[in-house]
Amino acid sequence: MTTDKRDPLAVLKSELGYLEAGGYSLEKEHPWRAPLVFEDSPTCLNHNERNRIHPCTECALYSFVPADRRAEQIPCRHIPLTEDGQTVNDFYRSGTQRELEWNLMVWLRKTIRRLEGQHGLVGTSKRACTGNCTGSCRKDNSSHEDA
Repeated sequence: MTTDKRDPLAVLKSELGYLEAGGYSLEKEHPWRAPLVFEDSPTCLNHNERNRIHPCTECALYSFVPADRRAEQIPCRHIPLTEDGQTVNDFYRSGTQRELEWNLMVWLRKTIRRLEGQHGLVGTSKRACTGNCTGSCRKDNSSHEDA
């Protein structure tokens, strides 16, 4: 078993880049359903895997899941995106894809700013790659990290 050694800040920046590049709207792997936030993104350890071979507890996003929701089958669906605590799962049940993506973008930007402030990294552009990306990272970029 490998542990996700990617920096959570870099993972969030990668996710934001994927979202801003239209990654979820371009998702064609599962045309019969709406794209699943985080799960259908290259930031997911299990992206492009037929079976979930990596436990979610190893993911860099796991630290953003409230402690009381970490035992859920897919913990990242329970990351609160809004100030009133609406989660990814809540948007799946009672929101639109557009609302979900908008609130995800707002949450990513806020969380990135907060983490950059904590680490004194405001304005850096470090990105994380799982190694199985579909064009959301630039492998020739000097800031690319190997998975």
